[in-house]
Amino acid sequence: MATRIFNIIGWIGTILVVVAVGVRTSLIPQLDPQWAVRLAGAGLVCMVAYMISQWREIADTFSGRSARYGAVTLLGVVAALAVLVGVNYVGSRQNWRKDFTAAQQYSLSDQTRNVLQKLDAPLRIQVFTQETDFQQYRDRLREYEYVSKQVTAEYIDPDKQSALAKENNIQQYGTVIVRYKDRTERVQQNTEQDLTNGIIKAVSGETRKVYFTQGHGEKNPASGDRDGFGTLGEALKTENYAVETLVLAQTGAVPEDASVVVVAGPANDFFPQEIDELKKYLDKQGKLLLLIDPPARADSPQPTALIDLAKEWGIELGTNIIVDASGMGRLIGTDASVPVAASYPAHPITERFTIITAYPLARSATPVPGGTNGRTAQPFIESSPRSWAEADIAGLLSTGETSLDEAKGDKAGPVPLASAVAVPAAAAADPAKPEAGDAPKPETRVAVVGDSDFGTNAVLGIQGNRDMFMNVIGWLSQQENLISIRPREASDRRITLTATQQNWIVAIAMLFVPAAVFGAGIFTWWRRRG
Repeated sequence: MATRIFNIIGWIGTILVVVAVGVRTSLIPQLDPQWAVRLAGAGLVCMVAYMISQWREIADTFSGRSARYGAVTLLGVVAALAVLVGVNYVGSRQNWRKDFTAAQQYSLSDQTRNVLQKLDAPLRIQVFTQETDFQQYRDRLREYEYVSKQVTAEYIDPDKQSALAKENNIQQYGTVIVRYKDRTERVQQNTEQDLTNGIIKAVSGETRKVYFTQGHGEKNPASGDRDGFGTLGEALKTENYAVETLVLAQTGAVPEDASVVVVAGPANDFFPQEIDELKKYLDKQGKLLLLIDPPARADSPQPTALIDLAKEWGIELGTNIIVDASGMGRLIGTDASVPVAASYPAHPITERFTIITAYPLARSATPVPGGTNGRTAQPFIESSPRSWAEADIAGLLSTGETSLDEAKGDKAGPVPLASAVAVPAAAAADPAKPEAGDAPKPETRVAVVGDSDFGTNAVLGIQGNRDMFMNVIGWLSQQENLISIRPREASDRRITLTATQQNWIVAIAMLFVPAAVFGAGIFTWWRRRG
C-alpha cells in the first residue's frame, strides 16, 4: 500500500514540474510566472520523497557490472545537461540579438540608451492593455530593462484590475504610464520614439522653450511649406520643448524663459537694438543658434550685424559658397552646390554621430584663430576633403562652373560649415543659492551654421539632417542626454508589381517550377531504365 502511495507521489511531482515548465515558458499563460518556482519546488519535494522510498531498488540497480556502465552513461548525460543549463543561464543574462531590418527598428537607438543609462532613480513603466497584447509590449520593454536596472515594467489588464485602471484614469487600451520620481507621463503608442519621448519628459521634468526669431524673413517653425521649419517644430515638441516665435522689434527683449533662441536664415539684417538685446541675453548665460545662409546673389545685402555678433563669439562667417566636388551629393540626388558631410570633428554635438548630412548652398563658419575675447570656438561640421569655399560668388551663381583657385581667395577643404563655443559663467547669479549637484553649470553657448536650408521640410528627409539639428538644440539647452541618433521609423519596403509582372510570378510558381520538377523526374527514370 505504501509503495502505491509513493508511486502516486512520484507522478504528482513529475506533473508539477511539467506544469512549472509550461508556466515559465508562457505555454500556460493563465498562471502568474511566479507560480513556476512554487510548482517546481513542490514537484522536486515529491520526486525526492519517491526516490527515498525506493532506495533499495535503486541500490540493487547500481550493484551490477551493467550498472557501472550505466552510471558512466548517466554521468555523461548529467554533464551534458549541466553544460546545457550553464549555457541557458549565461544566455538569460546576455541579451544578444541581431537586427536585420533596414532601419534597425527592433534595436534601441543611441538616444534611448543615453537616456536610460543616465537615470539616477527608479523608473516605473505601467502598461494598461488587454492580457492578449502583453507580449508585444514585453518584447520592446525587455530591451529597456536590460539597458538599465533602474527600469521596471508592469503589465496590467484594465478589465481584471478595474480599480487600478480607474485610479489612473485609463480610458483606452494601450495606455502606458511612465513614473519617475514625482513625475508622471502618459504614452499612447507602442513605438520606441513615443516611449522614449515619454521617458524624456518624465526625466527632464520641465518644458524648455525654444524661440525662433521672426520679422526678417526667417524660417517659420509652424510652416508646412517646402522652405518652412514645421517638421522641426513638431520634432522639438516631441522631446519636451515648447516652440514659440519671437519678434524682438516688438517685445524689446528676449523672454526670461527662453532656453534657446534660433535665428534661422534671415533675409535681412537685424536692427542695432535687436542685436543689443541678443547680447544682453547672452550675457545672462543665454543660448543662441545662428543659421546664416550665403548671399543668394552677388549683390545681395549681407546680415553684417549678425555676422559681427558671431565673430564676437569667435566664429567667422565667410563670404563664400561651399562647392563639393567629391561626388557624394549624387548619392542623395544633389549636385556640387550641396556639400555633404560624412565625418565630423570631435565635439559633444557630434559624439558617435556617423550619419550623412547635407547643406544646400552653404557658407563657411570657421573658428577665429586664437579666439576672440577669450572665446575659442570649435568646428563640429566640415565639408569633404574634395570641397572648397568658392570666393567668386558672382561667377559661380552666373555660370555654375568654377574651380579651386586659392590665389583668388578660395579655401581648400575640408571647410568648417558649423562651429560652436561655450563660455562658463564667471560666477553664479546668487552665491547664497549654489547650483544643485546634478544641475548643469551655467554657461553661455553659441552655435553658428553657414546654412539654414538643411532644416527645411523639403530637405529634412536627407539622412541625418533632423538628428543634427536636434543635437545642436540639445547641446545648446544643456540636455546632453538628447545628443544622439534617434529612433528610426520602419521604412515602407513593399514591392509594387504591374499586372504583367504578377502574371509572370504566378506562371513561374504554378507552371514552370512544377514542370521542371516533373521533367527532372522523367529524365531520371529514363536514364535508369536505359
